[in-house]
Amino acid sequence: MEQKKLRVGIIGVGNIAEQHIQAYKANHRVELYAFCDINEQRVKQKGAKHGVTRLFTNKDDMLSLPELDAVSVCTWNSEHAPCTIAALNAGKHVLCEKPMATCTTDAIAMQEASIRNNKLLMIGFVRRYGNDAAILKDFIDQGSLGDIYYSKATYLRRNGNPGGWFGDKSRSGGGPLIDLGVHVLDLVRYLSGNPKPISVYGATFQKLFNRPNIKNNVEYQASDVSSRGTTPCDVEDLASALIRFEDGSVISLEASFSLNIKSPIGRIEMFGTKGGAKVEPELELYNDINGYLTNITFSAPTALSFNGLFAKEINHYVNCLLDGIECLSPAKDGVEIMRILDAIYESAALGHEIILQ
Repeated sequence: MEQKKLRVGIIGVGNIAEQHIQAYKANHRVELYAFCDINEQRVKQKGAKHGVTRLFTNKDDMLSLPELDAVSVCTWNSEHAPCTIAALNAGKHVLCEKPMATCTTDAIAMQEASIRNNKLLMIGFVRRYGNDAAILKDFIDQGSLGDIYYSKATYLRRNGNPGGWFGDKSRSGGGPLIDLGVHVLDLVRYLSGNPKPISVYGATFQKLFNRPNIKNNVEYQASDVSSRGTTPCDVEDLASALIRFEDGSVISLEASFSLNIKSPIGRIEMFGTKGGAKVEPELELYNDINGYLTNITFSAPTALSFNGLFAKEINHYVNCLLDGIECLSPAKDGVEIMRILDAIYESAALGHEIILQ
């Protein structure tokens, strides 16, 4: 007997939702069932493009469909918590895009709603599903790096403020730290075995903002960049932090939308007692063999491939729901990352270290 398909809805059908939609459509175990967006024109366009006829501008109307099994929440950040909690309370499983929320209190409430309703809440830490992460994690799990004690997570753009809701703190919750830094911070912590954070020292800067004087086109643009006319830009343009963990390891984090550098930088580096590793974008390993310092590269490409990246994440979500496998990016990890992000912003505002309880 053919297994019933998982019926999935999308809340928020902007830019990132397209990645979810394409991945769901490619999965033969899924029926892409309904779309919801507060922008009626956009939801109608997306529905026509993808052949989805159940279209809503109110999430509660979509969530009232008893046959709907699961949703992806792809809204701006401030709506992650209310949309996720509403979906969980309606008896739907949820894949929520990163960051989990805009504050730890909301993240905890989301996790509690998942537990209370006995529904999966998976967080969209998509870098965990990358081919580069899989290769590096294989080496780490086999002990090639030894005990990892220091890591650097860097995601810097020169002129990369997307505008729209990304620069509006009331909707985004912050700037490059919560948008870009969360990717590399979570990836390094995941590869390190998800150690518990115990203290944070952070600094943020608002110096260049969205560089309105630059005549070149920015590389990234939000789907709602013109929906409010001139939108505010009240988020940081650079964030830096040191995070200490219970096992004694430390992560140095840097993230920017606007910074006077030559070229964008996306790099992680991890240093252990037996070896080191760098992803920028190809993976390299550094150690010593037979008393000689050795650099290891790979004959096949190891750089992150975006081709199929979200499909791996979506397929894992579907397999969790239909096959009962353990979730690779559960709500508890989202809560811990949110605690770190909150502490960085608090440390930056107060000018001193924050001790996490």
